[in-house]
Amino acid sequence: MHRNLILLLIPIVLLAVQCMPYQEEKITEINFTLNDPVVQKVLTHQDLQLTDSLCPYFRHIDPTYRYAAAMAFASHRDPAALDSLLVLLNDEVDEVKEAAAFAIGQLGVEAAGEPLIEAFRNQDSLMENSYFSRAALEAIGKCASPRYLPLLSAVRYVRMDTLLLEGQALGVYRYALRGETAPEGTKLMVDLLARIGYSNTVRFIAANYLSRSQGIRLDSFANSLSRVFRQEDDPRIRMALAIAIGKTRQPQALEALKTQFAEESDYRVRCNILRALGNFAYPEVQPLVVAALKDKEQAVALSAAQFFLNHGDRKDGVAYRQLARDTNLHWQVQTQLLAAANRHTPPYFEATVGGINAALRRQLIDPASNDYQKAATLKAMAEFPWNYRYVHDQGYIAQVPIIRSASVEALASIARRPDFDAYFGLSRRRVKRDLTNYMVEAINNGDLGMMAIAAGVLRDNTLGFKELIDSTDFLVNAQRKLSLPKDLETYNEVQKTIDFFAGREVKNPLPPEPKKSFEWRMVQTVTAKTQARVETNKGTIVLRLMPDQAPGSVANFVTLSRQGFYDNKKFHRVVPNFVIQTGCPRGDGYGSLDYTIRSELSTMSYNRKGLVGMASAGNHTECTQWFITHSPTLHLDGNYTIFAEVIEGMDVVDKIVPGDVISRVAIE
Repeated sequence: MHRNLILLLIPIVLLAVQCMPYQEEKITEINFTLNDPVVQKVLTHQDLQLTDSLCPYFRHIDPTYRYAAAMAFASHRDPAALDSLLVLLNDEVDEVKEAAAFAIGQLGVEAAGEPLIEAFRNQDSLMENSYFSRAALEAIGKCASPRYLPLLSAVRYVRMDTLLLEGQALGVYRYALRGETAPEGTKLMVDLLARIGYSNTVRFIAANYLSRSQGIRLDSFANSLSRVFRQEDDPRIRMALAIAIGKTRQPQALEALKTQFAEESDYRVRCNILRALGNFAYPEVQPLVVAALKDKEQAVALSAAQFFLNHGDRKDGVAYRQLARDTNLHWQVQTQLLAAANRHTPPYFEATVGGINAALRRQLIDPASNDYQKAATLKAMAEFPWNYRYVHDQGYIAQVPIIRSASVEALASIARRPDFDAYFGLSRRRVKRDLTNYMVEAINNGDLGMMAIAAGVLRDNTLGFKELIDSTDFLVNAQRKLSLPKDLETYNEVQKTIDFFAGREVKNPLPPEPKKSFEWRMVQTVTAKTQARVETNKGTIVLRLMPDQAPGSVANFVTLSRQGFYDNKKFHRVVPNFVIQTGCPRGDGYGSLDYTIRSELSTMSYNRKGLVGMASAGNHTECTQWFITHSPTLHLDGNYTIFAEVIEGMDVVDKIVPGDVISRVAIE
C-alpha cells in the first residue's frame, strides 16, 4: 500500500517542480578583465562618453558589468547619470556599491549628498565597517553641502572600525580641499593623530589634512603635535606633520622642527621642515637654513635657497650674494640665492644690485649654461623689477621655448608685485603700459607658452590691464590660428581672457572630442608584468605598467615609447618633494600632439612615492606628458590618471633636475 502511495505521489511532485519558476543563480563575484568583450564594450562607451549606452549596464545580471559601468562615470563625470548611479547604492554587491559611491563623489553634485548619507545609514549593520562605508563617507566630503561637515566630524568610531575611520578622515579631508573646514574636523584629525591605537593609514590622512588645509587654527595643539612629530616612525606622516606644526608658530613647535632636522634621515621630511620654518622669526632659523644650503641632497639645498627667496631679510641681501659665489653649489641653488639677493637688497644699494645683476647677465649668456638655467636666470632678474625691459629684450627673441615662456613668467611676476605702484612710483603708469604692450606682443607672437601665460596675466582682475586695452581683436585673431586639440591648453587660456574682457562669466571651456580612442590590440599586448625602462642621463628608472587601472593611458604610453617619441625628451618640471615631469615636445610644459586621450580615474590613491600619472590641463586633456611623484600627494586623487609605478630607480627619480634627459624608453 505504501509503495502504491509513493508511486501515486511521484507524478504530482514532478508536476509541481515543473510549475515552479526557474531561479537563475545570482552572480556575486566581480571578475573584471580586459579580455572580456563586454568589459571592452563598456570601456569603449566610457572612452566615447556615451552616457545612454553605459546606464543600461547598471541593470545587468553580472555585477562585473554594473561595476565597470559605475566606474566609467568616475572619469566621465556626467551629472546626467546621477539618478542611475544612486540606484546602485542599494546594489547587493559591496564592490558595486563602492564603485557607485566613488563615481557619485567624482561628479561633485551637491544634491547627491543626502542620498549618500541615507544609503550609508540604511546599510546592514553587519556591513557598516565596509569598503562601501569608506567610499560613501569620502564621497560625502567631495560633494555634500558644508552643513554636513560638523556632523561628519562629530561621529566617534572605535579604533577597530578602520574603514569607517578612513572614510570619515577622507571625507573631512575632501571637504578641506574644497575650502570647507570646521573646528570639529580639525579637532578630530588631531585626535586621530595624537591618541594611541589608530592605524597608520588613518593617521596619514589626518596628517595630510592638517598640512594642506587653509585657515585652520593649530596653535592650541602645538604640544601634542610636536610630541607626535618627534615620536613618529612613518616618514609619510612626518612629512605632513612638519608643515602642520609649522602652522602653530609656537616655540615648542620650532624646537621640535630644529631638533628633528638635525636627526632626520629622509630628505623629503627635511625639505618640508625648511618650508615650515618660514612661519617663525627669521633670526631664529637663519643659521640652520644657511647650513642646509650645503646638504648632500640637492632638493634640501634648493629648499633652503627658496626659503631665503620667500622669507629673507633686507639686512641679508648682500649675504645671499656672497653665498651664491660658492661654486660647489648646484646652479639651481646659486640662481635661487641670486634671486633672493635681488629681491631683498634695497635698490639704493646700487653697487650691490649692479653686481647681482651683472652676475645674472653673465650666467644668461654663458655658453655653459643650459636652457633651464637661463630660464631660471630670467626669473631671478625679475626680482629687481627695473630689469623688465632687459628680460623682455633677451627672452622674447630666444630660440628655445622654455626661455621664451620664462621671460613672460618673469614679467608676470613683476606685474603681480603687491608693491608695484610704490616701487615704480611716478613711473608706474609708464611701466604698466610697457608691460601691457609686452603681454599683447606675447599673444601676437604665436608661441603657445607665451600666449597662455600672457592671457592669464591680462585677465587678472587685480592688475588693471583691462582698462589699458581698447580692443580684444588681437585675442580673437590669435586664437583662430591655434590648432585643436594640439593647442588646447593655450586655446582655453585665451578663451577665458576673451570672456573676461567681454564681461562674461569665465569658465573652464570643455575639451574637444579626442582624436584617439582605445587601441585594443595594443592594450592586449600589455600585461601586469609589462615594464618600461626609462633610461636617463642620471640612471635607469623601471616602471610597472597598470593596464587594468588605465588601459587607454598605458596603450598611449607604450605606443609613443615604441615610436621613440620620448627619446631625448627633457624633464621640464621638477618640484622638490613633489614631482618630476616630462614628455613635452616643447620642453616647457605647453607642448602636445594632435590628439587627446580620456582621463581614467580609479580608486587608486597617490598615497605613496613613485606613482606615475598623466599630466593634464583638465579632464580628458591628456596626451604625452607624465610625472612621477617623490612623495604621497593625496590632493591629486581622482583628478590625475595613475597608469604605472616605479619598481626600480627611485634614487634616480630623486636626482633628476630640470633639463635632465631621457635617452630612450624601452618596453619589456
